[in-house]
Amino acid sequence: MKRAIYPGSFDPITFGHLDVIERSLRIADEVIVGVLNNNSKNPLFTSEERVKMIEEATSHLKNVKVVAFEGLLVDFVKQMNANHVVRGLRAVTDFEYELQMSQLNNALDEDIDTVFLTTRLEYAYLSSSITKEIAMMGGDIRKFVPACVVDKVYDKYQRREKNEQN
Repeated sequence: MKRAIYPGSFDPITFGHLDVIERSLRIADEVIVGVLNNNSKNPLFTSEERVKMIEEATSHLKNVKVVAFEGLLVDFVKQMNANHVVRGLRAVTDFEYELQMSQLNNALDEDIDTVFLTTRLEYAYLSSSITKEIAMMGGDIRKFVPACVVDKVYDKYQRREKNEQN
């Protein structure tokens, strides 16, 4: 069985992420979405919240599993008994960083290969950061994230705003 890991922060999951997950199922029998719990970042959502959102957004897909992880990606890949890492590329700048990470992961474990999927043009501009910025300013994010995510993002900013006022 070909098992691939699609790692990322997914804070929140976007249609671009969802597209990569769906397309990954064409090359792998099972895709594990690895939700990175990175303490050096200040995510909007906890890793548990991100896992639940991704599970809801991918509920129509068979053979997709969502798991939070910490630490090195190569360790997570081994733990999940996978042999491929999938990464989405939006632009040349993504490629430079992702190529370096791919080579580093392969240096740490030569059994791990990375597969790059270029983003569909309709999602080439899209990122979680941009989506959060638009939501924070009260803009409409329905074109960028699955319906099950929209209200969760707005709710987070409203709660944050209320907490800052108190």
